[in-house]
Amino acid sequence: MTGTHFRTCTLCEAMCGLRIEVENDSIVAIRGDKDDAFSRGHLCAKGPELKNLYEDSDRLKFPIKRTPSGWEKVSWIDALSDIALRLVGIQDQYGNDSVAVYNGNPTVHNYGSMLFGQRFTNRIRTKNLYSATSVDQLPHQLLSYLMFGHQLLVPIPDIDNTNFFLILGGNPFASNGSLMSVPDVKKRLKAIQERGGKYVVVDPRRTETAAHADEHIFIRPGSDAFFLFAIIHSLFKKNRIKPSSLCKAEDVDRIRELSSEFSPQATEKVTGVSAETVERIASEFADAKGAVCYGRVGVSTQEFGAICQWLINSINILTGNMDSKGGAMFTLPAVDVVDPKSTMRTSPGSFDTFRSRVRGLPEFNDELPVAALAEEILTEGEGQVKAFVTSAGNPVLSTPNGGKLEKALSNLEFMVSFDFYLNETTKYANYILPPTSTLEHDHYDLIFNVFAVRNVARYCQPVFEPEAGMLHDWEIFSDLTKRLELARAGKPLPEELIKSKITPASIIDHALRSGPYGAKGEKNLELSLEALKANPHGLDLGALQSCFPERLQTPDRKICLVPERILSDMGRLKHRFEEVGSSTENVSSGRSFLLIGRRHLRNNNSWMHNLPKLMTGKDRCTLLIHPDDAESLGIREEEEVLVESRVGKIFLPAELTEDMMRGVVSIPHGFGHTRSGTKLQVASQFAGASINDLTDDSSVDELSGNAAFSGIPVSIRRKSA
Repeated sequence: MTGTHFRTCTLCEAMCGLRIEVENDSIVAIRGDKDDAFSRGHLCAKGPELKNLYEDSDRLKFPIKRTPSGWEKVSWIDALSDIALRLVGIQDQYGNDSVAVYNGNPTVHNYGSMLFGQRFTNRIRTKNLYSATSVDQLPHQLLSYLMFGHQLLVPIPDIDNTNFFLILGGNPFASNGSLMSVPDVKKRLKAIQERGGKYVVVDPRRTETAAHADEHIFIRPGSDAFFLFAIIHSLFKKNRIKPSSLCKAEDVDRIRELSSEFSPQATEKVTGVSAETVERIASEFADAKGAVCYGRVGVSTQEFGAICQWLINSINILTGNMDSKGGAMFTLPAVDVVDPKSTMRTSPGSFDTFRSRVRGLPEFNDELPVAALAEEILTEGEGQVKAFVTSAGNPVLSTPNGGKLEKALSNLEFMVSFDFYLNETTKYANYILPPTSTLEHDHYDLIFNVFAVRNVARYCQPVFEPEAGMLHDWEIFSDLTKRLELARAGKPLPEELIKSKITPASIIDHALRSGPYGAKGEKNLELSLEALKANPHGLDLGALQSCFPERLQTPDRKICLVPERILSDMGRLKHRFEEVGSSTENVSSGRSFLLIGRRHLRNNNSWMHNLPKLMTGKDRCTLLIHPDDAESLGIREEEEVLVESRVGKIFLPAELTEDMMRGVVSIPHGFGHTRSGTKLQVASQFAGASINDLTDDSSVDELSGNAAFSGIPVSIRRKSA
């Protein structure tokens, strides 16, 4: 195979266009596609590594089974039939909830896996469903559900038109945007400054984004809710409120009353942000012609993550910047997953319709918080998890208290993983079912178009044909789903693969034709799969447009400014405010620091650590600590230190930097490739230590159930001490 192919990069949310040059079935170059309708030629270091992902000698291509003598290659038929019978047998013996399912982050980068994986999950009929959502963006989806009526009606910063961009707990320079698909984010942020606007970063670390911002503000981890409330207090005090007409007046009065206890003067001791700074930021935000407040992982993954996201939405609403140019806006994707009349409509969401068996954590959208997974496996009794299915995930490294989860996985009766790596999680599986790689199947961004800063659409055809006998994710899910149905009915299982007449491409084609840009849609662009194939660089469907109240999914087409669920959590917030405010403990005493995570542009998730060019350069798995804190502990640059939390301890080198707030330390996400029994040649050379051997599975946002990673108390001392 020789020629030029155009694809979308699937290694982060930015959806950058790629130009892939192939000669004699080998990739000779991967560059940014200058003609791409969205990314305009931009490409970060990750995109070219799709070549090494495709060629990775560690990548599994056919099913393997764990046996007493080691891993053995088996046929698809034998693997799929045995898996179906084992899962059905376990559920017959222990009940449907005895099987748990976990979907990892890469699932949302693969529309075939999403569409057919959901059908498989539905057939499992278990309440024990988990995903990476509850260690990441769950508060965003929950508040979209509570305030706007749909979990995917997520506000997107109108970055190309805003004049004041307030960023909390986000680092777009490293993430390329998150819940804000925005290729070439550096240029877009710089453009704000060039047109006379500014962007401000509030973070306990001076991140890569903060270093280029007009202003960086240090804030104590976990205190963002108090800072945001102080902003709202100041807006009311200065009479700078101009709420949407879609808000009820009594709700505006209620939020005024709630904010009255959190004046900038009252919060500065708790947050570390001066009252003067808070009042100035509030005024600048209100004065700007188009302003937007945006928060990401740092505010989601803390004990008041849901309240933080509510307050972020509220600031945008109360200043007239929700559903407004330059503020927070909403997409109208070609495949519409929000409109209830759409053929691809998704569930608007659900919340707290049932709770986890052991700790009583609430479900969201039929999923339980993954912080509860280990205890559901380890705790005996009716409903105990006995079997586990993972898809494209490595929860041992990416969910809280990885050591406890490892213990749980070793106690399972049966486990199966849909994955092409033998990693720290899949090594516990009885079977690993590897799908094709990104370049071997077609692609449509079903989810990230929902979060894009412009309405765009693009369809990518495969670059390579898979080897004979390999299967796509959707083919594996489709076959196994049907085998489960046959096994439950007591019918014999076929000795050949069960083919599906429906394909992911046919589903998307129908959705495009019947969607808002199809022949039957309001835009009437006659969009279809063939139209996208004829436009390999993608189609720009236009800037984000105001869409309220039509697109609101609440029963009365109004914004629910103050959800009752938020009111029920205010007592907990006030108690924490009083507790922290009255505390005289010096968090940088050496006995107690607050731990935060961090991501890097080249390897922001554990599944990228086996790609050699992304791992070169300076060691990234270090403990960032302020020089004054290090001096007080007698710690020198690059010295090995012991970091210990309630649940575990790790060793890693110290990196001294004034980019850290005093009393706060940082460890990157995704490392810890020291476990035996894996097959990750590159990752094991850059093993590092796992931050999730320190994070605490008992620490969650009690309202949403999301893991509270940010601000975990840890102690630090020299390894030699």
